[in-house]
Amino acid sequence: MSQDIMTAIAQKKKELKAIILAHYYQLPEIQDTADFVGDSLQLARQAAATDAEVIIFCGVGFMAESAKILNPDKTVILPEIKAGCAMADMADASTLREMKRMHPDAVVVSYVNTSAEVKAESDICCTSANAEQVIRSIPADKKIIFVPDKNLGAYIESQTGRKMILWEGCCPVHDELTAAEIEEQKQMHPGAKVVVHPECPPRVTKIADAVKSTAGILAYVKNTPEEEFIIGTEEGFLYTLQKNCPDKKFYLAKSNFRCPDMKYITLEKLLISLQDKYYQYEVREDIRLKAKLALERMLAIK
Repeated sequence: MSQDIMTAIAQKKKELKAIILAHYYQLPEIQDTADFVGDSLQLARQAAATDAEVIIFCGVGFMAESAKILNPDKTVILPEIKAGCAMADMADASTLREMKRMHPDAVVVSYVNTSAEVKAESDICCTSANAEQVIRSIPADKKIIFVPDKNLGAYIESQTGRKMILWEGCCPVHDELTAAEIEEQKQMHPGAKVVVHPECPPRVTKIADAVKSTAGILAYVKNTPEEEFIIGTEEGFLYTLQKNCPDKKFYLAKSNFRCPDMKYITLEKLLISLQDKYYQYEVREDIRLKAKLALERMLAIK
């Protein structure tokens, strides 16, 4: 049955001149169906560069919205409208405008895990893969407002020495990981390296052997001679790691390390979205132009 659906997806995708982009946290069968699988930065770059007429985004809302911001003349589809982001919901444009009034000289850096409205109020965006480079690109005498992930912000502070005004937001999935859970895994797997995502809280990043974005974790485990790893990020990423490094062993840092929003999209929903061209993302033009500038500034930093 799955093979029949995948064949139908491939046929419909060809008819529409579409590209399927998927995040590392998506279900294995979605990753296998995608033309490109990556983290937020890789997906943003792919969306900006594609010549496809239709972009099917297998991820969450802000990712599809960002693709539309960068591609106003293309059809951008999210196969399941319920696939949102709790962190993105923690930041709103009106509160950010008030914060900007309180700190008029500050540079606003917004994580891509934000709405188009928040990006439009920002000077530059970042992802977990390039946040450090983005912060280092800002003049040392400038204040920085970092929106909305306090954990990523705290980690970047520790790496750059820049104190920032941090928004009180977080990824609820990563934020729940505890140091005790890491220590428990280390006792069970004493030879394993601990590699965690920077959305994890400081109590976790401080005891990790490496703190990386998802793409960074993949590169780390590929290029290090160690053979066992405790992975501190969403469980869907283990499929990617095992696929790319079949001779290495991976242990999830905690049980039920799962983002429900990343699991909404199924093969059936993907096929329906191709057949019905639903759900299409639209962004109001005045907001899109401002948000596009913040995203393009991010993409310009190598």
